[in-house]
Amino acid sequence: MRLQNKTAVITGGANGIGAVAATLFGQQGAQVAILDFDEQAGEAKAQELRDTGVDTAFFKVDVSDNDHVKEVAGQVVDKFGKVDILINNAGITKDAMLLKLDAADFKQVIDVNLTGVFNCTQAFLPAMLAQGKGKIINTSSIAGTGGNVGQTNYAASKAGVIGMTKTWAKEFGRKGINVNAVAPGFIETDMIGTIPEKVMEQIKLLTPYTRMGTPKDIANAYLFLASDESDFINGTVLEVDGGMLK
Repeated sequence: MRLQNKTAVITGGANGIGAVAATLFGQQGAQVAILDFDEQAGEAKAQELRDTGVDTAFFKVDVSDNDHVKEVAGQVVDKFGKVDILINNAGITKDAMLLKLDAADFKQVIDVNLTGVFNCTQAFLPAMLAQGKGKIINTSSIAGTGGNVGQTNYAASKAGVIGMTKTWAKEFGRKGINVNAVAPGFIETDMIGTIPEKVMEQIKLLTPYTRMGTPKDIANAYLFLASDESDFINGTVLEVDGGMLK
């Protein structure tokens, strides 16, 4: 198993891509800490994994709250004794065209998608530095690499994630910490549920595979970057979008 004896922290692990990644990582031998604001779904996911023999625990967290994240990080380390992998997967959308975008919605997306990645990385990094090895995988988006109509806040947050990823790769590579990002394309999750069907069909036509991505496609990318197989990959943005034309 590719993650045997590893401890993985997955933010946004109660639903969607994060939940699929939690299952996959458990199947590959990892202990899994599920962090999410959705307590009911998080507890249910953790119990589901425990029922299959995975050593897991759920921790409710608001990733935008720096003090709360540090408190939870301490609880995770107390529970599992170490942290080998951090998947900064938590994210939200509040889409609108620029002139209709509410300032509060802009701030909330930045707080969760960008500041949340900063908060979680800052909180869990010391445990990795203490052991001299670790994998940090940040979730960006093709909206962060190329922009997207109606997603000023989301695109800005995901572009910022790329900037932090490349900076941290340079800061901590010498300490044995790999920092990379995954940039998903359009993935079949609840997050894209508001996109009209006509637009979805146009998106599929822009993808050589002519289909949407699945959460498992992204979870597999997380798995590769979390495994020892990626030890010499650092500061990379892995686009998982089916070769979408831009």
